[in-house]
Amino acid sequence: MEQRELRVIGTDRTFFTKITNTISKLLIPTKVGINSMLISIKRNNLLKNYELYAELKKDELPERKEVISKKYEESYALYLDAIDKNVMDSIYKKVKNNTATEFEKNALASYYEVTHIKDTEYTEYKYKKQLYLINLDYETIKSMEKPKLRTRFEKFYCSKIESSYKALLKHYSVQIADNLSYKDKSIIYDKIFSSLEEYITNVLPIKMKYDSSNTYKEILDEYDKFSRFTVGKLEQREFIEKKMILLGISRQLFTHSLPLIVAEQCYIKLLKDIRSLIVDTKFPQKRAAAYETLIELIEDYNIRLLSTKIYWDKPQDREEYKKFWEEFKKVQKLKEKDPEEFKKKREILFIKNDLKKLNASKRDYSKIIKFYKNRLVKLGAMRKLKNSCITLDENYTKKKSVKEKEIV
Repeated sequence: MEQRELRVIGTDRTFFTKITNTISKLLIPTKVGINSMLISIKRNNLLKNYELYAELKKDELPERKEVISKKYEESYALYLDAIDKNVMDSIYKKVKNNTATEFEKNALASYYEVTHIKDTEYTEYKYKKQLYLINLDYETIKSMEKPKLRTRFEKFYCSKIESSYKALLKHYSVQIADNLSYKDKSIIYDKIFSSLEEYITNVLPIKMKYDSSNTYKEILDEYDKFSRFTVGKLEQREFIEKKMILLGISRQLFTHSLPLIVAEQCYIKLLKDIRSLIVDTKFPQKRAAAYETLIELIEDYNIRLLSTKIYWDKPQDREEYKKFWEEFKKVQKLKEKDPEEFKKKREILFIKNDLKKLNASKRDYSKIIKFYKNRLVKLGAMRKLKNSCITLDENYTKKKSVKEKEIV
């Protein structure tokens, strides 16, 4: 009897579970409809307040500015809440009941990726969640055939997404300044490059579409170069080159959000990566390609960053750089007259300057130093002098040594 009762209870539970799941599946479309309607209402209200906020003039009355700004922020908060509620009420239950699309499954996975850092990295979580929710709604709008709504939303989207990315980069910049371990710093560097790539891939094209004053004219060439790295599988050298381009564009777009001192550390990190790649690569063609990227990176680092640097920790470093920069300007004059000679002299100048820094470093750079010296010998900027000496031992053996001598 006990066993029979247990079986009945178990069957009842299974039965009621099935009924509950069936009802849930029937109610999901209703909840989706209700949540979509609420999001639509909140979105329209937000766009209306944003447009008023965007039209505020400098000479506007302070009281009016405050009222409109407050309305805009309040409508923004309610809008985000509505999307967040939709994720938990609709998407989560659809995934749980196996009625979700691939897009919805990926959306929920991304949601958990963002929320799991809430306890450990609240500032990062705060901005990443905003980015996630706005992008989720933007994907929905793009699937609608409502061009007017999309245009209105994209103007708000560019403004708010840009401010969130700027806030994220500022946060990462502060973290880089902290006394972190090498491993932790590498994680922050990756986050910086990832944020720059997301912005340039997703936001910049929209901003360029609505740019009537040619604000982005100076970065069009760099943007075209970056676009080449957005398709296909990339090699390690190409990843480094892509990051170099991202940093170059960031010097135009995020001057204040990514301070010069942080951008400099990012450049130094890339230089270390490309040097390591050169000495670790076994294939001559790949090593040659990595070396070309190194020369481009050194040039980019000097032109985009060091030439604009005002404050130096050591006055001696500043004076050394002034001498280097004067030499570089002389070499640049050859660019139009004799391109081949320009490339050769530029390479010699860059390698000698980098060699000087590596020799002064406490870290072991012996492999790349050896590579540099061999390269300078090949370019005719250094030669090997064979010296012979007699070593006094029991066998009176003769040994040979080789010394490198720089050609002045």
